Amino acid sequence: MAWTPFTRRHHDRSRMRYASDLTDREWSLIEPFMPRQPRLGRRRKTSLRAVMDAIFYLLQSGCQWALLPHDFPPKSTVYQGLSQTSTEASAIP
Repeated sequence: MAWTPFTRRHHDRSRMRYASDLTDREWSLIEPFMPRQPRLGRRRKTSLRAVMDAIFYLLQSGCQWALLPHDFPPKSTVYQGLSQTSTEASAIP
């Protein structure tokens, strides 16, 4: 793929907090596959997008769970989100 002015703008991540953060377009593709807000029980307080940003940060940087930056959700929340999405993904035939 050739880098044209259009493709450079399209793939530009310089205004993002981290290079691993999802763009709005990427999130719009992933969001339909994320679990919905539960109808019963406690309402979700943490954004699923923030959890996914943290998961992608861990995967891209290779850092340890304990070294996850503090501007992401707590590591226990991120781990729970990772285990939940990977369990649901393995159930897809």
